[in-house]
Amino acid sequence: MSNSADSPEQSTDRSPHRSTDRPPVRPVRRPGLRPVRLLTAAVFALAGLIFVTSFNTAKGTNIRTDDSLLKLSDLTRQRSDKNKELEKSTGVVRGEVDALARRDDGSTEAEDAKLGVLEKAAGTKKLAGGAVTVTLNDAPPGATANPGYPKPHPNDLVIHQQDLQAVVNALWQGGAQGIQVMDQRLISTSAVRCVGNTLILQGRVYSPPYTVTAVGDRGRLKQSLAASPALQNYQLYVKAYGLGWKVDEHETVTLPGYSGTVDLHYAKPVQQP
Repeated sequence: MSNSADSPEQSTDRSPHRSTDRPPVRPVRRPGLRPVRLLTAAVFALAGLIFVTSFNTAKGTNIRTDDSLLKLSDLTRQRSDKNKELEKSTGVVRGEVDALARRDDGSTEAEDAKLGVLEKAAGTKKLAGGAVTVTLNDAPPGATANPGYPKPHPNDLVIHQQDLQAVVNALWQGGAQGIQVMDQRLISTSAVRCVGNTLILQGRVYSPPYTVTAVGDRGRLKQSLAASPALQNYQLYVKAYGLGWKVDEHETVTLPGYSGTVDLHYAKPVQQP
């Protein structure tokens, strides 16, 4: 019998390109960069950028210290002291100008008396009389809550702008004829503002303890302080965390007249073309 495997057609099927004894040829892949290598290269590039930026910023100095903050604080104090000196010199010059104006204005005695009353009300003249002084201060270092009160937050242990404003407002409501905060007389354009733990008043910087002195009826002034809802809330923090609060009475106190600028500064609308 003939075997079909010996037929010519079968021998053709065994040609090399049809053989299954050899594995198929696969395309060769070119080696590429692994993701880990790419990430490593990116990290080193970022580190180099940080080093260069740090070098350019430092300029040979130690940027890990707070020297820049200290310099800014020192500069603020210097400017505050300079403003104090300028206020004194401005007050002297203004006094001389006012004296010359009164001498040459040709006004009557009645007109001069009326002007004096207005200047006194405006706070530009000295004011003497019985007074009350309120002193506010931060809680002592390491202060903790007294029994029965929750643990304080940092903001609970310092004087805030609203505390000073509450004292000033209560004294005005109590009929104060004039008020002085620290060593400066308040006028109608004065603003009591705090930045951080410092008071900025008319171009000068102050740190606690803060004092507020008002000339007027001492009984009414103290009564108005006690009746203020904002100060009643402040008293809770005095009891809980030890914030400073002290009220002193004075038989006679002389408040200085305001000697700073009285120019009003306000926003102006932009002129449209």
